Amino acid sequence: MNIIIVGCGKVGQALAQQLNEEGNDITVIDMLAAKVNETAARYDVLGVVGNGATHAVQQEAGIKNADLLIAVTGSDELNLLCCLIAKKAGNCHTIARVRSPQYSSEAPYLKEELGLAMVINPEQAAAAEIARVLRFPSAIKIDTFARGRVELLKFKLPEDSPLAGLAVKEISTKLHCDVLVCTVERGDNAYIANGEFRFLDKDIISIIASPKNANAFFKQIHYKTNAVKDVMIVGSGDITHYLCEALNRSGFSIKVIEKDLQKCEELSEKLEYVTVINGDAVDQQILLEEGIENTGGFVALTNLDEENILLSLFAKSVSKGKLVTKVNRIDFDDVIRHLELDTVIYPKNITSESIVRYVRAMKNTIGSNVETLYSIIKGKVDASEFIIRDNSPVVGKPLMELKLKKNVLVASIWRDRKVLIPRGGDSIQVGDSVVIVSSFPLHDIADILEK
Repeated sequence: MNIIIVGCGKVGQALAQQLNEEGNDITVIDMLAAKVNETAARYDVLGVVGNGATHAVQQEAGIKNADLLIAVTGSDELNLLCCLIAKKAGNCHTIARVRSPQYSSEAPYLKEELGLAMVINPEQAAAAEIARVLRFPSAIKIDTFARGRVELLKFKLPEDSPLAGLAVKEISTKLHCDVLVCTVERGDNAYIANGEFRFLDKDIISIIASPKNANAFFKQIHYKTNAVKDVMIVGSGDITHYLCEALNRSGFSIKVIEKDLQKCEELSEKLEYVTVINGDAVDQQILLEEGIENTGGFVALTNLDEENILLSLFAKSVSKGKLVTKVNRIDFDDVIRHLELDTVIYPKNITSESIVRYVRAMKNTIGSNVETLYSIIKGKVDASEFIIRDNSPVVGKPLMELKLKKNVLVASIWRDRKVLIPRGGDSIQVGDSVVIVSSFPLHDIADILEK
């Protein structure tokens, strides 16, 4: 596909890298020549310097032959204008990043009236992910397939876990749980687990299960499953606004600590159900006075990554609550992973992954039938969802008879409104929604078979 990306910030660069690696032809546009040159050289893509909201610059970038334009500049209005011009000049699909809360309720209208394929709000998407993990505190991260009926949950084994020393194949026989282990992260290594794989303390594990079976599994391994009822949030930006709305709908008690008095007053006026405290959370005494030791969830959402990390480390030292840490910079994610911060949210990654999933869905019409894609372990393992629409080579044969490539796992089958955790005797049928975990990109369900 021919794709134009307007904006060479962190999200634009992440998109250029991911979409280029998947075989798309990428052109980036930015008004800063240094940004364009850096992105073009690093990811081997074409670059155009100029205002992406002008017809002339879009023409230079090849808008007439483009399949998709993605506008991810720092301005909502500029992004919308880029998409509007692209629709007129090239009649291609368009995606706009729109961040302001004042536009959030307008998103369906904007999408319809401007003919946008997608409107992505990083802060709202980040808030939705935080709300998911607060509702299910056992998980570090939760991804959903089959329209939410199948969950892929990532969690860390605590010390002295009943799972430590067990082999994957013993989960069903000894724990009587219908879940499927997909991946295990151990240090810097990643594994797609087979039946003989044995767990160790501090392994990070991804499982697939229905929500009901996931709950049963965590109870069996004595993992904390108590739902969070009260949350302390530090920082009052846009993510906090969206998160408070989501948590209020679920009946949470919410307390926000913010050092800027004006922001406190604005938040109090907009969200009357939130307890707003004017104070600097870096002062540990304030956190202790406001009850951090007994809070069910602690979310660090300031604008400074370093401050969020330090606040979460302090919260971990005094509380057993669920911790969520927002990190904007993605450069040091490998370092941050070793800090054991529980759940870390990267809004920029959420944005780029959402857009990449849409691009994959677009490819359905030109040779790919991937419905949904999630990166389970960044750069190492993906989970891809396929809808089986025809008699492909995988249909009708028991899984044990299929010659699957190495590092491929058929993780779940959604059929007749039921989640099936597949075993060797099960087979894939036309109409199934199938989740495949693999260490390499898949464009078609048949890609899982040895040639």
